[in-house]
Amino acid sequence: MSDPVEDAVAAARRGELIVFPTDTVYGIATRPDDPAATARLFDAKHRPRDLTLPVLVGNTTQGRAIARFDDRAERLAQALWPGPLTIVLPRSAASERWDLGGDPTSIGVRVPNHPLALAVLAGGALATTSANRSGDPPAATCAELVAAFSGDVEVFLCEDEPRQGAASAVVSLLGDRLEILRPGDLDPAVIARLSAG
Repeated sequence: MSDPVEDAVAAARRGELIVFPTDTVYGIATRPDDPAATARLFDAKHRPRDLTLPVLVGNTTQGRAIARFDDRAERLAQALWPGPLTIVLPRSAASERWDLGGDPTSIGVRVPNHPLALAVLAGGALATTSANRSGDPPAATCAELVAAFSGDVEVFLCEDEPRQGAASAVVSLLGDRLEILRPGDLDPAVIARLSAG
């Protein structure tokens, strides 16, 4: 009998789409370095191309490989990863050619706090966005996921209980001042204090 996580990792490596739970919402994902794969993700989600796809990684080391961390990013990652915080940073040489839509010089990176997500991400970073059609609420159950993405997604990794989390907080460290793009469930004052050291 095949292992569902291994099946998901293999499908993503082939450039197929997969769905898996995170600590916030279900994500729909694929390999970030294949432009045909990320185009497939944009199409399945009906996501505008001017919105950048964030990238989930399994640990901070993976994050440093694809984004340029400064001291603020290191402090936030140490304090809040794994967890519901996406950090927008300049791209590294490894990710500079990835077709993620939006700004080609920056990348949003996060380590989710969910064992199944981390098991999948052990196979490598994945371009991941919330599993819903653009404009719709995130799907909370496997039935909703299959209804939304049947025919588009190769592997669905689902949990028995509905996933009811809020989207992650998103902060930009592209400028001299930290900018909170989306607060999520994190206290903006805590984020600011941690980034300041």
